[in-house]
Amino acid sequence: MRNLLRLCPLLLALALLFGAEPAFAGKRVALVLANSAYQHAPSLTNPVNDGSVMAKTLKDAGFDIVDSRHDLSALETRRVLRDFADATRDADIAVVYYAGHGIEVEGSNYLIPVDAKLERDTDVYDEALSLDRVLVAVEPAKQLRLVILDACRDNPFGKTMKRSVASRGIGRGLAQVEPSSPNTLIAYSAKAGFTAQDGDGANSPFTVALSKHLTTPGLDVRRAFGFVRDDVLKSTGNKQEPFVYGSLGGADVPLVPVKVAAAASPVANPQADIRRDYELALQVGNRAAWDAFLAQHPDGFYSSLAKLQLEKIGAEQAHAAAIEKAKQAEAERDRLATVGAQKDAQAKAAADAKAAEQAQLAAQKAKEQAQQQAAAAEQQRVNLAAAAPSAAPASTASPAGTNVASLTPATTPADLSRSVQTELGRVGCFSGQADGNWNTSSQRSLSQFNRYAGTKLDVKVASTDALDTVKSKPSRVCPLVCEHGFKADGDKCTRIVCGDGYALNDDNECEKKRAAKPTASKPATSRRDDSEDRPARQRPQIGAAGGLGGLGGAAAGIATGARRASGGGQVFCTNGGCRPVNRGCHLEYRGGGGPGNDANAEVCN
Repeated sequence: MRNLLRLCPLLLALALLFGAEPAFAGKRVALVLANSAYQHAPSLTNPVNDGSVMAKTLKDAGFDIVDSRHDLSALETRRVLRDFADATRDADIAVVYYAGHGIEVEGSNYLIPVDAKLERDTDVYDEALSLDRVLVAVEPAKQLRLVILDACRDNPFGKTMKRSVASRGIGRGLAQVEPSSPNTLIAYSAKAGFTAQDGDGANSPFTVALSKHLTTPGLDVRRAFGFVRDDVLKSTGNKQEPFVYGSLGGADVPLVPVKVAAAASPVANPQADIRRDYELALQVGNRAAWDAFLAQHPDGFYSSLAKLQLEKIGAEQAHAAAIEKAKQAEAERDRLATVGAQKDAQAKAAADAKAAEQAQLAAQKAKEQAQQQAAAAEQQRVNLAAAAPSAAPASTASPAGTNVASLTPATTPADLSRSVQTELGRVGCFSGQADGNWNTSSQRSLSQFNRYAGTKLDVKVASTDALDTVKSKPSRVCPLVCEHGFKADGDKCTRIVCGDGYALNDDNECEKKRAAKPTASKPATSRRDDSEDRPARQRPQIGAAGGLGGLGGAAAGIATGARRASGGGQVFCTNGGCRPVNRGCHLEYRGGGGPGNDANAEVCN
């Protein structure tokens, strides 16, 4: 590794010796295909417009050949690809841009001409063109083979075609691809398995970003697609992420070279060697490469950046180790519970699992912080290089380097929180406003996502892991919950309307109204009358000769001895009649009863 770093100044000298013109300045050819007027499916609005924009962009960039075609049949497309393959035989750079419908069947990708019917899944082999056929057309190019596909739309053919074999898979969007030829890149408008948006204007967000960045003079094609990705994510609210498959070597590969004035002479830059060594270590990307770089360049701006890269690698490795340890601790806890081990052993295993989980969360936070700092430093370096490629960073004047932790991150925590909130809203777990404030409501929404998606994301912070996990869900995850009086209707809550004679009950169901009972008039309130004016039939009939209602005097005495007079005193009755008990006296029951033998006696104190 150290030998490679020492070779960088020599390689630079050789490049200057053989000429000042940048690499990849040879013959450049391009083919632009755009299909909108599909004969057996709804027409698309943007592809032809997108094709026109890309053809103009490539022509303005000085491409030697730009062949632009639209609305081609399968036969016409094959002929055009055959002719284009002839044009690439002596070309250094070959580019194919396609806009229209594409489909993935059994892991292979196909471009759909305008005359395709695709009534059965096997028709794709006859009526469509495989991506491999396009790669064959660009294969003769010597230095760069680039295929750009704006074809990740919702495909109407996949919904109607008959399956000849039930197990044959028809995917959503396009499938991931790994080019087998060297120096080949394949760019998708959306990541494999996802669909792209056409946008609200005349062109798709992907094509707008391509026309802005792809042909920037001197800009490496990989960095150009990085800027395209950032623009598309921003314009689609993080719903669409372009992706590039394939790899290139370590040298910059611009589609358009920088024009160098003939009188200009190269100016020596003392930081150029260090920058090249840094970029080489960045491309290798492992700990050994960064250790070798720091051994060669222990101080300065790039040294500080390299140390941040090492910290990021260490944090990622620590996070991976913490995940593995947490898995082992959980497995041991579950094993002891299964075999019925002693409670002390199970409690210790549960505590170890809990501690391992906490360590995993801490390692995840440390990893995200290290990644953000490294990304911030790298973005700052890229911005400085773009603003003044030949100038050294201002901070390199200090031998101690610069405080790279203070650099502005490429993605701020508020932006990350806003992105996670937006994605949670898309899958039905967040109903608030995506304002970037990760508050209790946002944490509760991510917790709901964990519950229904079966994940264990940390809800306390908005992380890149959470963003990637939520974005991977293509449809609603959390169920739709409506207030009383409303019901779920797709992704919306609609008001429940009951028919005549029915009313909404507490269970959110319409039930028949009950008829109101007639109000009966209240009967007159009876009043007890204890006065002496009651009818005679309601008062005891006491005769002089004997008793109450024909009974003897003793019985009358027992029956009436306890009855209270209206004044509250007792009444004493004998064969001779009844009278109030004298003041200071009371009645006592003596038993007996009968003629001449009273049951009660008046006792006075």
